[in-house]
Amino acid sequence: MTGGREMNEKDVRDHASRLLAWNEAHAGFEKAVKDLPPDARGKRPSGLPHSAWELLEHIRLSQYDILDFCRNPNYKEQNWPEDYWPPSPAPPSADAWEASIKQCLDDRASLQELASDERIILTARIPHGSGPTYLRELLLVADHTAYHVGQLVLVRQLLGVWS
Repeated sequence: MTGGREMNEKDVRDHASRLLAWNEAHAGFEKAVKDLPPDARGKRPSGLPHSAWELLEHIRLSQYDILDFCRNPNYKEQNWPEDYWPPSPAPPSADAWEASIKQCLDDRASLQELASDERIILTARIPHGSGPTYLRELLLVADHTAYHVGQLVLVRQLLGVWS
């Protein structure tokens, strides 16, 4: 490539951090969960396997699992699929819905801090892992979340609660 400036480590860190909350090419997480009526949170649209609650909780559980893997030398692998999906299509309460959103945002902020932490070499293998790098895990969270945010938008569209 000519004429351009190569990305340095700080650029990569900034990009990875921003990518976790990216909403430039599509609706972001905050918009996908904003003002969803409580009676729509547990409904599965015809032909779709998940409700908004199931998708929100899956995002939360998966994101936390990756954050825990990155930070915790005593990390214990979860069981698929039972530890990654809620047991019910509907949230147990309005408070559970709000708590899940808050935890998603808090854990995302922690992942962004990890991306920005100069003591961590993003391309280094996670010491207690079986091979993945920190950067790979950050990109995995961003990709996974974007995929399910798209599903959340589709659920809302099919339920008639998307504007």
